[in-house]
Amino acid sequence: MADPRSGAVDPVPTPRTNLLGVDLYLEVRGRGLRAGLIDALREAVRTGRLAPGVRLPPSRSFAADLGIARSTVSAAYTELVAEGWLTARQGSGTRVAKRVEARRTALAPQQAAPTVHRPAYSLLTGMPNLAEFPRGQWLACARRALGAAPHEAFALGDALGRVELRTALAEYLARARGVYADPGRIVICSGFHHGLKLIAQALHARGVRSVAVESYGLDLYRRQLTSAGLRTPLLDVDEHGARVADLEGLEGVGAVLLTPAHQFPTGVALHHDRRAAAVDWARAGDWLVLEDDYDGEFRYDRQPVGALQGLDPERVVYFGTVSKSLAPGLRLAWMVLPEALVAEVVAAKGGLDWVSSALDQLTLAEFIASGAYDRQVRLMRQHYRRRRDQLVSALARRAPGVRVSGIAAGLQAVLELPPGSERSVIEAAGREDLAVSGLAEFRHEAPPGQSAGPGRDALVVNFAAPLESAWAGALEALCRAMPTGGQVARGVLPGR
Repeated sequence: MADPRSGAVDPVPTPRTNLLGVDLYLEVRGRGLRAGLIDALREAVRTGRLAPGVRLPPSRSFAADLGIARSTVSAAYTELVAEGWLTARQGSGTRVAKRVEARRTALAPQQAAPTVHRPAYSLLTGMPNLAEFPRGQWLACARRALGAAPHEAFALGDALGRVELRTALAEYLARARGVYADPGRIVICSGFHHGLKLIAQALHARGVRSVAVESYGLDLYRRQLTSAGLRTPLLDVDEHGARVADLEGLEGVGAVLLTPAHQFPTGVALHHDRRAAAVDWARAGDWLVLEDDYDGEFRYDRQPVGALQGLDPERVVYFGTVSKSLAPGLRLAWMVLPEALVAEVVAAKGGLDWVSSALDQLTLAEFIASGAYDRQVRLMRQHYRRRRDQLVSALARRAPGVRVSGIAAGLQAVLELPPGSERSVIEAAGREDLAVSGLAEFRHEAPPGQSAGPGRDALVVNFAAPLESAWAGALEALCRAMPTGGQVARGVLPGR
């Protein structure tokens, strides 16, 4: 012990550290190295940081890493073996004993987790059939893409996104959706939400203060616009889509967000006269149309209608994504921009591609270029068409008073209900252990100074997402919840 009169103090022991082969950070503290090492290893095993069966480093290399004598490590191993924490066997090395149970360190007082009931069936919107994701083809494309990737692909890249993906998209979008899509005008983003955020920032920087939106849609996207400082007046939606003629009466609007191929959630297509009127409005005022083509590939009664962007690439911003055609978890989407808007969106994105994985972009590029994307879209188009036909057929038998409205397209259908019955039908579905959304959930509240048009009662039913094993049960539960329920005859539902 140091003499306090001398002013000297005992040196603070320096923690000795080692990064094990199993990536476990270990600290040995205290002047008693052997005891400190034993305590550190025991604690690592106790808390589960060293899992049962993990092989520890040989005493020689471990000692060298820690900067201590080999005999100290050997003595620590021997004591922990004797205590039962470790096992040592000739030719197998020293390992964590498999009979040791890890006790996780509590980070907070233990509380009973609230019980959340998960319905047996769900027809909620937003998801494709994830079980149909083409894992094998995606993996093969990922391997080819990784093998061919240039070294610079693993750095932070161009804010536009990988040129390989932009080139593949330009060809595909021109061929399949009628989009004018030069690779230099395409910006890759991590989903439609991200792309809309970038456009909102660019529009606000331009001086735009209002973007009109359809009266039905996801509130998430409307909030994305308002968070950028933009007002969002409403356009009513009828059987012909958004009433774009009303744009003339909305003061200060510099852009409009539309879902022309298949309006979400009402399921109608924008009439060809209104498509032309929307573009004419944008041309007349030097404004923009923001086209969300979220499931434009999935039309079942005819060939898909081409994208609105093809009418005027300088006045329409085109948004596309793989969220419905492949899976939302890929976080891959794109915007096709007017030439004058590219630099402004790149500035909003930050000058580099911070958000989208280069390998995922390269994989999607290979997936498209190899023809696998076209094959997957055709396969899912057949699958979803069959599901929709089964839904329509079952409702015609079980609830003939319920009409399926909208075009035969996309991943969801709208079921028109008797006035005033939407809430009671949703509650009836809940009693059948089925989760389903009402149309009112997607109806935007009118902003101050604007009155909303009349609403209607309906369900928005996602026929695409259920697994094949759950589809018959979900359809049965839905039919039971309808106002004119009843029993299903044997053999009339899919899978029966």
